[in-house]
Amino acid sequence: MASFHLIRYDSADAMRHMAFDRPLLRRTGGLTFWRLLGTGRGRSMSLGADLRRWALFAVWREEADLEAFLRDSPIAGRWRAEAVERWQVRLAPLGSRGTWGGRDPFPPDVVRQGGSGPVAVLTRASIRARRLAAFYRSVPRVDRLLARQDGCLASVGVGEWPLARQATFSLWRDAAAMRRFAYGDDEHLRVVARVRADDWYSEELFARFSPYGSEGTWNGSDPLA
Repeated sequence: MASFHLIRYDSADAMRHMAFDRPLLRRTGGLTFWRLLGTGRGRSMSLGADLRRWALFAVWREEADLEAFLRDSPIAGRWRAEAVERWQVRLAPLGSRGTWGGRDPFPPDVVRQGGSGPVAVLTRASIRARRLAAFYRSVPRVDRLLARQDGCLASVGVGEWPLARQATFSLWRDAAAMRRFAYGDDEHLRVVARVRADDWYSEELFARFSPYGSEGTWNGSDPLA
């Protein structure tokens, strides 16, 4: 299983935790894959960064390992003590394609069939340097598309590196709403066609999840409540 954590602090000084948390995460039991991520200001991948808000995406061997992290890790303890807002959700993988840093984070035996209800989506890409300008010209258009999707419950742009390694985490009312955005919007399909035709990405990952067990607030409320 996986989890996504969105943490907001009251100061941009929180960016120091990106360095200090990495050794702790490397030693965390049952954590098979993780990425500490900065967040953008828009709903999709964007140039503007929010230096007070950070994210963790994590894949766990089993749910008990996540429980131990939330109970015992000094990282989770700091979230409770210092964050002005925090939100987290548990994620059951439904399917994925592609790689992240040369790895598939989700072995086939942890991927299950989907059901009804909300869907979480993670899209991640390494953008080729020569395609950065074209990519970021398309970002405002995608943000506008997301904003008018009534089935999109929430979305945030996240990234490992400034500019070149970007991702979007989004929540959808159901799989039908997600598919309408992905395949039913001509403008979005044109952006996707350019990605493929012009070879924008050197690596990409698309993963779907069934979200459950959400806690806390994201911009003042729990989008899954």
